[in-house]
Amino acid sequence: MKELLLVAFGGAVGSGLRWWVGNWTFFQGGFPYRTLLVNLFASAVLGVLMLLLAKTGTLSKDLRLLLGVGFCGGLSTFSTFSLETFELIQGGNWGQAIAYPCLSLLLCLLILFLISKL
Repeated sequence: MKELLLVAFGGAVGSGLRWWVGNWTFFQGGFPYRTLLVNLFASAVLGVLMLLLAKTGTLSKDLRLLLGVGFCGGLSTFSTFSLETFELIQGGNWGQAIAYPCLSLLLCLLILFLISKL
C-alpha cells in the first residue's frame, strides 16, 4: 500500500505541474512548446536519478517510486505529444510535425547525455 501511495502522490504532483505549465500563456501558437518543456524537465529529473544511482550505487526504492515512476510518469506525456504531432499533420504544418518529435528526442537525449557527464 505504501508503494501505491508513493506513486500516486508523485503522479499527482507531476500531473499538477504539467497542467500548470500547460496554462502558461507566454507559450502561444501552433508549436507545442509546453509539452516539449515538461518532457525535457521529466527527462532531466530521470537523468539526475540515474546519476545518483550510478554515483552512489544505491537509490532508495521509495525515491524511485515517488520521483521516477510517479512524478516523472505524471509529468511527461507521450499521449499528448502524439496527439499534438498528429494535429500538426492534420493542420498541414508538416515542418513543425517533423521538427517537434525530432527536437523532443534530440533534446531529451542531450539532457541525459549532459547529466551523465556530471
